[in-house]
Amino acid sequence: MKKPECQRCGELERELAECRESMRMIEAAFESAYEGIVITDKNGRIRMLNETYARFLGVDARDVIGKHVTEVIENTRMHIVARTGKAELNQLQKIGKDKMLVHRIPIVQDGETKAVVGKVLFQDVNHLHDLSRKLIRLNKELDFYREEYLKHMGVRYRLEDIVGRSEALLRVKEMARKVATSDSTVFIGGESGTGKEMFAHAIHQLSRRKRGPFVKVNCAAIPEALLESILFGYVDGAFTGATEGGRKGKFELAHGGTVFLDEIGELPLTMQAKLLRVLQDREVEPVGAEYPVPVDVRIIAASNRNLEQMVRESRFRADLYYRLHVVTLTIPPLRERKEDLPGLVDRLLDDLCHELGVHASGVSPEAMDRLMRYDWPGNVRELRNVLERSLHLMEGTVIGVEHLPYHLRDRGQATDSGFSLKEAVQRAEREAIEKALAAASGDREKAAGLLGISRSGFYEKLKKHGLRVQNSGHASKNPD
Repeated sequence: MKKPECQRCGELERELAECRESMRMIEAAFESAYEGIVITDKNGRIRMLNETYARFLGVDARDVIGKHVTEVIENTRMHIVARTGKAELNQLQKIGKDKMLVHRIPIVQDGETKAVVGKVLFQDVNHLHDLSRKLIRLNKELDFYREEYLKHMGVRYRLEDIVGRSEALLRVKEMARKVATSDSTVFIGGESGTGKEMFAHAIHQLSRRKRGPFVKVNCAAIPEALLESILFGYVDGAFTGATEGGRKGKFELAHGGTVFLDEIGELPLTMQAKLLRVLQDREVEPVGAEYPVPVDVRIIAASNRNLEQMVRESRFRADLYYRLHVVTLTIPPLRERKEDLPGLVDRLLDDLCHELGVHASGVSPEAMDRLMRYDWPGNVRELRNVLERSLHLMEGTVIGVEHLPYHLRDRGQATDSGFSLKEAVQRAEREAIEKALAAASGDREKAAGLLGISRSGFYEKLKKHGLRVQNSGHASKNPD
């Protein structure tokens, strides 16, 4: 009869031992917590205070047990939370010279508050400010990389955005539409300003890779010393100042998409050899890496230079030249498709008016005649610049001959009137200054901005041409 009772006693002893062990673990965790923790009963009297909080308060934890929390902790609201039963989270509390961030949480059983737990999140709010600043910086970095990613992914132009109905342009557009469906390397040739980048965007947008990244690399704009690391990336510790963890190059960023190598004729010969390996083996070797990295990219290259001539002069590798010229598109210059010019003017004016916040209804017939008779060595880019300048000088809503640059406005007249080229340039400069001052109502700084020159440079030109600004805002020649 006694055996079952002894067995029950043994079970109770084991359970009691387990409870004691659990309590020791809880107390150890309570004491070793980095945060300050205090527990009060429903009357606001301290039941537990860990060593972290006690050290901060400058008290002995054993001495304050049983005291009312207001006697120990300055500006506390633990007793108020015990009364209201409402938690107070992320509250600012000042103790001495320190500002702290705290939680006050009621422990409720059967609808009644039995205790309150207070927890110090930050013993000094300055730590919180530091974390906040770090978070803001990280968010800014995230936004930057997100924007960069979107730039890589985004395609700004479609084939429909390339304006023109001339036979020469239509042939190139049709060829672009056909080659877009394959993964063949494409070389786009043509003079500066003809729209080679627009065709590269359009080909990517029409290809099966359109959901992949489109990464543009301006080979002429990257310092030679940085080319390899920018194109192919680098590993951690590859060189002094390398970003921790390394960084992917343009080709890796374009994995699954398209790399557009603009101004490829500017690549140095050493980099041409490494690019050839990418084309042949479809892999890149980051700076400092032991093994190459495979990449799945389509390459579109462009140049306004005569690469064939550069090959003959040993300034461009012949093997790379033939690798690039699998499919070649040559964009016709604007002088060979003058019939496209009126449509281009309308489209460019719409874009510029939207960007500049101005209104223009068009170009006068006389001004259009001047535009049609010009050869446009800078092609569409030059046309855009001419129209943007004319909008700044425009009076009313129509661009007239008087708003065009001098070399377009008085084309062919300099020779007839006996002016030398130097005199013609000086006259054009003086008239541009006069127009800018009139448009800026005599504001010299604004006039300098319209001309795209510095204020000091503008004053030098005023002095050079002997011009002074009248009260009306117009310029007149200084008397000798």
